[in-house]
Amino acid sequence: MNNKQVLTKVIKPKFINGIEQMCMKIIDVEDEATIKNVYISDYAIETREANIDFEGVIFNKVDFNGVTLNSLELTDVRFENCDLSNANFVGAIIHRTEFINCKLMGLNLNDATLQNIYMNNCNAQFIHMNYIQMKNAILSDCIFENSNLQHSKLDKVEFRKCNFILSQMSGTNLSGIDLSNSNFEGVGIRPEDIRGSIVSPTQAVDFSKIFGLIIKE
Repeated sequence: MNNKQVLTKVIKPKFINGIEQMCMKIIDVEDEATIKNVYISDYAIETREANIDFEGVIFNKVDFNGVTLNSLELTDVRFENCDLSNANFVGAIIHRTEFINCKLMGLNLNDATLQNIYMNNCNAQFIHMNYIQMKNAILSDCIFENSNLQHSKLDKVEFRKCNFILSQMSGTNLSGIDLSNSNFEGVGIRPEDIRGSIVSPTQAVDFSKIFGLIIKE
């Protein structure tokens, strides 16, 4: 029987024709707003708290640092070279969204629902992703050191050369997920959480310590 690994399929964001040529410098933010089909570049979100949804939007070099967006919905969105550090997106619904070369340090995504997600080359140290539901996602070449990914549901999620050193992942079932090319040194996790996951020989030795095993050379 062929045990060839099935790669995760992530649906890319869908944008209208010509969005790449559009540019928006100022966002007119009301208490509640939906911003659609624009390209926003070199902009800092000045409001500290708002109810905004984004659909069909490309952000390039946009600063969300410390912003709280309540009941946020992101659909068909791409973040490129953006700073979302310490932003508060608790309970967000995020679909067909990409994060590329972004700062996500301390970003709060607790209780979020994420589907068809692509993260590449992002610094997500100290990110909060507790109690999330994530389906069809690829996390590639990202730093998740000291992150929190506890009590979450992952379905068809792929880790590619990510760093989870000293992260907390207790209560998140990693069965069937390939961990072999990412770094999970010092991760806080329970034996039942990694049962059935795919690991490298070196990781097998490291994870055996969780089970209380002593490796004799």
